[in-house]
Amino acid sequence: MWSALVAGGATLVFTAVSAVPAGAAEGGVSFSNVKVNGGKPIVIGVKEEVVVRATFRMTTKLRHDPGVAVFPYRGSLESGDQLWNTIETSDCKVVNRAKGICDYEERLYIDPRHYDFGNEDAGAWKTAGRVWLAGDKHDIDDVKVPLQVKRATRLTVNASPEPLRKGRTLTVTGKVTRANWDTHKYQGYAGRTVSLQFKAAGATSYTTVRRVKSSSTGSLRATVKATRSGTWRWVYYGNTTSGAKASAGDYVVVR
Repeated sequence: MWSALVAGGATLVFTAVSAVPAGAAEGGVSFSNVKVNGGKPIVIGVKEEVVVRATFRMTTKLRHDPGVAVFPYRGSLESGDQLWNTIETSDCKVVNRAKGICDYEERLYIDPRHYDFGNEDAGAWKTAGRVWLAGDKHDIDDVKVPLQVKRATRLTVNASPEPLRKGRTLTVTGKVTRANWDTHKYQGYAGRTVSLQFKAAGATSYTTVRRVKSSSTGSLRATVKATRSGTWRWVYYGNTTSGAKASAGDYVVVR
């Protein structure tokens, strides 16, 4: 069985964390073994809801409601922002009943189309664990797991002419774009250093041939001498706010 926790209603993505009320229980609960998205950045496009999987362990002997969760936040625990739509948490998988130790699985949903989601939300986040206790009290803790939330990137590639003779000039073009969470469109990503890579026919891996900086519109262009048949692609390695991406490959026959 799974229980669902919704941030202020099914449509709310970011909401201020309420200040801890007088008499709120702080202590008697601990979170450990927290893993969010396999330790990888959370990369979000412009339309598709992202499902982030998490696992964690909670230890407490206090009575509590089913709404146990870990989630991204930034700022302070008392007044920061939370990054989630809905959280579905599994029932307790008992590890040690006498000590109150349970393992949980979680699915955290993030929708970039929400009105309160924007480009400023890319970057570094922290992770909190929270449980609602009897008497409308709760325990919320920083679980010391850093997260990166990134805008998705896209890359295209085209190598021409093809086929062509050995020693002739091959032109490889493409474009790097990045998700704009304010307009819900992908836009050209200017000034990015992007690697042009080649994998010869029969080879199992790519080799970087050169690096090119994208134009003001995100366009990419490089010329090389054709020496053998193989596949060309562009690779962008990302940054603190943008995800890494490789284009599809374009195979060129050299005669």
